Amino acid sequence: MTDNPHLHSTLAQCRLINLETHSADGGKLTVADNSHGLPFVIRRVFYTYDIPAGAIRGGHSHREEEQMIVAVTGCFDVTVTDGLEWRTFTLRRADQGLYVPAGLWVSLAGFSAGCVVLSMSSTLYVEENYVRDYDEFLRLRGL
Repeated sequence: MTDNPHLHSTLAQCRLINLETHSADGGKLTVADNSHGLPFVIRRVFYTYDIPAGAIRGGHSHREEEQMIVAVTGCFDVTVTDGLEWRTFTLRRADQGLYVPAGLWVSLAGFSAGCVVLSMSSTLYVEENYVRDYDEFLRLRGL
C-alpha cells in the first residue's frame, strides 16, 4: 500500500451499519456480503468466543485492513482511537456491525458471558499488517 491510512483515517469514519435482515416464522436471517452495502470487499471472516471475564482483545491497528465487527450473541464495547480522541461503541445487536477503517487503534472489552464476536476483514491474515505497539501507532499517525 503506497498511502498510509494512519495519516488519513478518522474516528468520524467509524460507524454503525445496519445489516440486511429478513424475518420469518422460523427466525431471522442477517446478510453481510459484498453486494449489501459494506464499505469493503470481504476477504476473511473469523469469530471469537469463550472469552474469559475481564479479557481485552484487539489492542492494535492495521496498516491496510478494514473491519466490520458484530456482536452475534451477547454484548461488548469497542474502543477506537486516532491517538488524540477516543470513542467507544457498545455492540449488542446481531443485525448491526461497526465499520472500522484501517489506521485506527482498536480494543474490545466488557464481554458479556457467552458473547460471540464476528469480524469481517478486507484482507487475508498477514502479521505484518498489524501494528501492535502503541508508540509505533502514534509515530505512524504523526503524533
